[in-house]
Amino acid sequence: ALRENRGRRFAGHRINLSNQFTGTIGDQRAGVRQPVRCNRPRSTAAPLEREHMRTVNITASLTVLAITLAACGDGRTSEPTVAALSLMTTGTLTVCAEASYPPFELQDNSGEWTGFDIDLMRAIADELGDLRLEVTAQPFEEIWLAPQSGTCDIAASAITITDERQAEALFSDPYFDVDQSLLVRAVDAGVLVNAASLVAKKVAVKSATTGEIYAVENFAGARLVHFDEPSAMYSALLNYEVDAVVQDLPANGEQARSNDAFAVSATFPTGEQYGFAVSAENPALLSAVNAALTAARTSGTYDDLVDTYFEAAG
Repeated sequence: ALRENRGRRFAGHRINLSNQFTGTIGDQRAGVRQPVRCNRPRSTAAPLEREHMRTVNITASLTVLAITLAACGDGRTSEPTVAALSLMTTGTLTVCAEASYPPFELQDNSGEWTGFDIDLMRAIADELGDLRLEVTAQPFEEIWLAPQSGTCDIAASAITITDERQAEALFSDPYFDVDQSLLVRAVDAGVLVNAASLVAKKVAVKSATTGEIYAVENFAGARLVHFDEPSAMYSALLNYEVDAVVQDLPANGEQARSNDAFAVSATFPTGEQYGFAVSAENPALLSAVNAALTAARTSGTYDDLVDTYFEAAG
């Protein structure tokens, strides 16, 4: 599950980390509906015909009002809208996630899913109309393409929004800001702190990630070792098979918090943002997810999840 080289380019191309989507959740103002004025010609119909027309107009207006009230309901996405989301299974939001990337997603031995992304997905599924949440484990590599292939409705797996990925899938509004970081053994925390200190050192990176790209572009003197699974990187670091791990700060921070043998020795600002990915053929689902994200922030659900998974970690 690991591969080593000294200068491999990532999949033959480079992802630009300096040109990220910079939108924020909850900053959009509700659209204000402007009055519409129509200059209609005066009717030349007979009195009885005009009376009939007024009756029809009143009936149509009442019908529109009834549909509007039914759609509004309790403020959640209405049933007709849910029906238009083209979900794989009626009444279920199917999510693709990597099985082991705490604190964002984690599947335990019993098959239970937890994590910030998963709980946020549960809140979104509820907001969309009390949908059941079903999570399917997928490798991270190109997981943003899973909805397009019909594997799931949406991919939620700490996916950084990039120009290249946006060309292949639709991404939600960003929901989490991240930077890259360096995880080392605690005894090396004062020594391995930058690119110069990593020359000739073995540095673990996860394949097909922006952490891998950052290491390739910035640690030319290091010996990069490529892994497919995050847990394998941590084991290699603990067993002195590698000297450091370059990865998203929240993930490395979780390892340092849960294991005294590890420490985060450096943070590298990259200004990345996570987003949820849906099929390019399902813009209706994207719009509904964005609305649900905004609702989660407004209700305080989002902040509660941040407190649960990150503030408690210190």
